[in-house]
Amino acid sequence: MKSHACHALTLVALTAVLSTLAVESVHKYLLKDASFTLLDYIRTFLLNRKGKDVPETIPVSENVNKKEGFVRTSENTVKHVPEPYSEELILEQLTRNYSFFSSSGMAKIRALRVIVVGAGGVGSNAIVSLVRSGVTHIRIIDFDQVSLSSLNRHACATLKDVGRSKVECLVDFIGKIAPWSEAEGINELFSVEKAERLLRVMEDGSKPDYIVDCIDNIDTKIDLLAFCHKNDIPVISSMGAACKSDATRINVGDVSVSDEDPLARAVRRRLKKLGISSGITTVFSAEKPDPKKAFLLPLADEEFERGKVDELSALQNFRVRILPVLGTMPAMFGLAIATRIVTEAGGYPVEPIEGKNRYKVYDSLLQSLAGQQTRIGIKDQRTPWVALSDVQYIIEEVWRGKSPVSGLSTRLTLSRWYPDQELGMQNVVVLNKEEQREHEKRVLLGKEKIEDVYSAEVVRRVLDRFEEEKYYSQFR
Repeated sequence: MKSHACHALTLVALTAVLSTLAVESVHKYLLKDASFTLLDYIRTFLLNRKGKDVPETIPVSENVNKKEGFVRTSENTVKHVPEPYSEELILEQLTRNYSFFSSSGMAKIRALRVIVVGAGGVGSNAIVSLVRSGVTHIRIIDFDQVSLSSLNRHACATLKDVGRSKVECLVDFIGKIAPWSEAEGINELFSVEKAERLLRVMEDGSKPDYIVDCIDNIDTKIDLLAFCHKNDIPVISSMGAACKSDATRINVGDVSVSDEDPLARAVRRRLKKLGISSGITTVFSAEKPDPKKAFLLPLADEEFERGKVDELSALQNFRVRILPVLGTMPAMFGLAIATRIVTEAGGYPVEPIEGKNRYKVYDSLLQSLAGQQTRIGIKDQRTPWVALSDVQYIIEEVWRGKSPVSGLSTRLTLSRWYPDQELGMQNVVVLNKEEQREHEKRVLLGKEKIEDVYSAEVVRRVLDRFEEEKYYSQFR
């Protein structure tokens, strides 16, 4: 027993001595070259122990920060260069994605070129999720640094990253989770003057497949969206995630149907002045503002007394006051953006509900149906054929928030479909106002056959929706 104890003590002592030597060696070379990685230190220590000559520093490639894992190609641009990596390992890492999208779908996703403008709470979560989903080519544009207060919502920044460029932080992180990927970070403030250079083509000369707008400054946001719309570049824009807390109200839809969001409202008005009323996909929250909920923080009285309040902004025309942010909400906005991109690019069947949570209009839609009933001669409406509680189900679930005739999702109303059948779930469609008037004139009053008024494709679509509702109604 004593011999075993002595042997154990000897091993502990030897380990302590070796550890001390290792620490001394690491410390020695740490002082000489701060760019050494742990592998460099281990190699140096082993060479030292074998009695071989050790260079004062281990050579590194010019402009390569080995500690950070990226190449600095210019003063404000960093890049993660794809590393040689086994395709077998890539397939294993992405195996769940391949199971979901199939090989053909993943081939399209991995070939995507995506530019993300804004690398804060929304942008960083979108970026990381896109890379984890297999997107291999990505450019990140942001002028800001990681702050202590942004750690509640950033996807990968840590305390050590505070004060560091957001684009560097993300490019470095991408290299750690997908070393085969190509990521470029540009530390610049986007402006319309730079749009051609930053958004038109990727570094390899290819055109971007998607641009993701995660900017919270209204002027810059409008410039970016107008540029993309003018040049037919697919863009997905994040509206305001600040002051939001209800995850059930997050929507993905055209800018024309975004509501209950002050930023979205301002974006719609500004774009309309430029002749753009639709054609831009947005992620927005339909959560209603409430005095009991978070709101834009007021500026201290002493700041107003000092005057020149606009000079408190970090940049000209940028917000001075602070918007409270629940860290989970920007993350969900970012994940919604990434999900939309990969499902669309991968060809996965998704049929989004547009304009969800339009509570203000449901009652008026029901009244429009009642008005139609009166116009076609049905005066006794004491027993409602459709209840108010059914309107949201009919519009959002059965008809996906859009007309089966035109596919439009604005100026919607409800209409009887067949003139000679009882009104109910199997005989109510969603049309826009012009279509309702035409249907009422020709079919409900004019007694024309539906097959003579609408194409076979429209008739089939309506019948399919009725059959689908009939099936699901048994579970309601």
